[in-house]
Amino acid sequence: MNGHPAVEPTGPTAAPPASRVLALRGATQAASNDPHEIVRATTELLRELVTRNALDPADLISIWFTASPDLTAAYPARAAREMGFVDVPLMCASEIDVPGGSPRAVRVLIHTHSARPRAEAAHVYLHGAASLRPDLVTGAPAGSAEA
Repeated sequence: MNGHPAVEPTGPTAAPPASRVLALRGATQAASNDPHEIVRATTELLRELVTRNALDPADLISIWFTASPDLTAAYPARAAREMGFVDVPLMCASEIDVPGGSPRAVRVLIHTHSARPRAEAAHVYLHGAASLRPDLVTGAPAGSAEA
C-alpha cells in the first residue's frame, strides 16, 4: 500500500458495474492474399464474435489481430475500422512462420468488459481455421452452413 486511496474510474471509460475483462479468441481463413478477401474474412469473423457474445462496441477495450506470413495485402484491422470501431485500439502483427502452419489465417483476440463468465465465452473459428481449435467450434456462422 502506498498510503493513497484507490481511485475508481468514472465517466465514459469506466467499466460497467460487476464487469470484468473477458478475452475472446477467433480465427478464419481468407480465400486469397487480396485486400478485399482479407477484409471480407475478418469482417465475417468479427461479426460472429460480436453476435455470439452479444458484445456492445462501447465495452470493447482493444483488439489484436495477427495474419499468417502469406497475408500481406491488407491489415485485418481495416475490417474493424470499416465496421465502425473507430475509437477502439487495434493492433496487427504477423504470426510466426511455423512450418506447416495454417495458410491465409487471420487470428483475433478481443478484450472487452463483460459480466459473462469466462466459461461462457463463445470463441469463433471459421472456415479452414476451424481445424486450429476443433474443441472450440460450437456452431455455424449466422446465415452459413460452414463452421
